[in-house]
Amino acid sequence: MIDDTSGTAPHTQGEKPTLRTIATATGFSVATVSRALADDPQIAVKTRATVAAAAKRLGYIPDRAARRLRTGRTQVISLLLATEHEFLGFTHEFLTGITEVLAGTGYSVTVVPDSPGGDRLAPVRTILRNNLADGLLFTRTETFDPRVRLLMEADFPFVSHGRTEFTMPHPWVDFDNEAFARGAVEHLVAKGRRKISLVLPGDKFTFTQHLRYGFLSAVRAAGIDYDIAEGITLDSPTAEIAAVLTEARRGPTPPDGYVCVGEVTALVSLAALADTGAVYGVDADIVAKRASPIFDNIRPQIDTVFEDLRATGRAMAEMLLRRMEGEPADDLHRMLLPVPSF
Repeated sequence: MIDDTSGTAPHTQGEKPTLRTIATATGFSVATVSRALADDPQIAVKTRATVAAAAKRLGYIPDRAARRLRTGRTQVISLLLATEHEFLGFTHEFLTGITEVLAGTGYSVTVVPDSPGGDRLAPVRTILRNNLADGLLFTRTETFDPRVRLLMEADFPFVSHGRTEFTMPHPWVDFDNEAFARGAVEHLVAKGRRKISLVLPGDKFTFTQHLRYGFLSAVRAAGIDYDIAEGITLDSPTAEIAAVLTEARRGPTPPDGYVCVGEVTALVSLAALADTGAVYGVDADIVAKRASPIFDNIRPQIDTVFEDLRATGRAMAEMLLRRMEGEPADDLHRMLLPVPSF
């Protein structure tokens, strides 16, 4: 165990603090300061705490380039994020959860745009080829996601938001969309609704399969009619979704219940009801998945189910840190449960 006596020394204002600045301020050697900031267990806990406090007081910022040369690590986590989402507050809530966990770890997050309709492997290959990150987080996971396959083959740390159908285990955090869809249908049936509408994501996404199974199992168990919108997906332009829902409302047997996978679809469904003269709560009801408090201030109030995206971000960041430390992927998974407001 290594320890040193501490001391103090002035720091000239305007200079960029370095390891030597901290060493001068504390009385430790530069080598001891460097090892203390790296949280070397051979350095006494008291010494590490003293050095950390001095670094914070002096405004010391580690030289990432030097650390990368020394350790081979970038201290960067890349987040592949779809630019459009069914939740209005997705990016804010998700990123907040991630950064809460990474605060104080020395890691920063870089956001890389992900286009579900484009080449989803291109940004992953760039990150791997140029060693741009130590780990990856990504969303909108596909049933047999090519990103998961590539990262498993490269043995590169990652956590996906959503599961796959691969037999080899990999780290994931997911929301129980099957339970959400089933519970939403059962709630609408309990309110007397006999034909329920659903707009699904694209078929390639894993959570589409979970939503479809939960929805269909519930409507069939209840013996009611249903309408899974055709020609559109959750990612279609809102005008196209609105046109399909409005046309269904004007048909001979319009839906009287709506299961909405996100906040955007719920708002479009409300508009379709209003535009066709239907009265919410009388002619139709909605159950929507939400991730933000937006519906708290919208009238009429609709029934919602909460998906905690901040908790999702936290869980994914915690899991990635564990994976980067070498923990096996076998037990690195977590399922978040729906929280209904009704």
